[in-house]
Amino acid sequence: MEAGDMFMIETIKSNLKESEFEKLVKQVCTFIINFSIMRQTLILLSITFFLLSCGAEKTPELNISSIPSPTSENSLTPRLFTSSNGEVLLSWLEKHDEMTKLKFSKFTNDVWNEPQLINEGDNWFVNWADFPSLIANESSLTAHWLQKRAKGTYDYDIRISQSQNDGNSWSESFVLHSDGIAAEHGFVSMLPMANDQSFATWLDGRNTKTEQASGNHGGHGGGAMTLRAGTLDNNGNMIAEWELDQRTCDCCQTTAAMTSNGPVVAYRNRSENEIRDIYITRLIDNAWTEPKPVYNDNWEISGCPVNGPSMDSRNNLVAITWFTAANGYGEVKLSISKDAADNFSQPIVLSRGKTNGRVGTLITDNDQIVVSWAEVNEDKSNIMLAVFDSSGKELIRKMIAETSAARASGFPVITTSKDEVLIAWTETGNQSKVKTSLISMKNL
Repeated sequence: MEAGDMFMIETIKSNLKESEFEKLVKQVCTFIINFSIMRQTLILLSITFFLLSCGAEKTPELNISSIPSPTSENSLTPRLFTSSNGEVLLSWLEKHDEMTKLKFSKFTNDVWNEPQLINEGDNWFVNWADFPSLIANESSLTAHWLQKRAKGTYDYDIRISQSQNDGNSWSESFVLHSDGIAAEHGFVSMLPMANDQSFATWLDGRNTKTEQASGNHGGHGGGAMTLRAGTLDNNGNMIAEWELDQRTCDCCQTTAAMTSNGPVVAYRNRSENEIRDIYITRLIDNAWTEPKPVYNDNWEISGCPVNGPSMDSRNNLVAITWFTAANGYGEVKLSISKDAADNFSQPIVLSRGKTNGRVGTLITDNDQIVVSWAEVNEDKSNIMLAVFDSSGKELIRKMIAETSAARASGFPVITTSKDEVLIAWTETGNQSKVKTSLISMKNL
């Protein structure tokens, strides 16, 4: 203690009685002790609150909001697409007596705009699993649908139409494939590409039509169904065309995604021994790689299960979901690639036993993987949705809607809308109708 402090204490002591001085000393000591305890307590509380705020895990949530659909009664086969600038498009079919119409709507400010007509006809091939699509490119829209040939129940062509004015008018339609053979052509997947070009891949039945195969669905007794692809400019000119696989499953959907290295196509292959697993092929340096399995399920089945894969990508991250019943019961599996679909992880089983597949897949801007599929409960189908991180860790799952398990309910579809997910599906009954909902993802 310094001399000045001693002098101050002696001065106070001289002006007070001894008992008063002792009392003052006790009060000062008590204050110092209490202040010290309070200070330590505040520090401990601050540290506790900090640690709690850092360590607390908020519960993930999926909040569902029904969005009034732009479709009318007798609508079916929805498709969703999100463009590079975030614009969301919904396309669907409407049946009115003998006429079928292909329409679309844009999703703006969380509502669907007035529907617009793309095309219509009285000779279209309308199927619950093989349905039209619509994509947006830099300055054009490209749509496809299926149109019957004069003869043959399963003889139909892929028709393409394009719009250069945001869908207000559409070009005269043309046939995508160049073979000119009356056979099955369908299960189309399309992607926008650079320079306002469009990529398309499809199942092509030109080799199924021999004298032995005539009139048989799937070409049994003739040649096999093939997988083909091509690139179109915005005037409908085919710039390039390829055969990707000479033997595929006859009626399972294809899927395509754009990686940093180029397009990837996935589909259900068909071996000579009737093994029908999911395969992929990639366009690398202007050449398609040899098709290879995503995973060897070794599903042996003599007929087509009508249950194709679904795939999405973001840069080099690729996620693919598919259905298999290789073990005697239905399973939905997810596999992830972080090298642009060159290699895939060991599959994650999302559902087992009561699922009938009908999968959808997307990757969000923060690399979360969203998967939809159907689970059967007697004559009902529960539309499920789950979210995973890029390593495959499941974050949350939830039932989104209920519909019929019948084929007429088709395939639910999903896409991104800003930081939310849009889902569309067909609700059946006396009249079918396309329904839509918006799903917000919180604390993920």
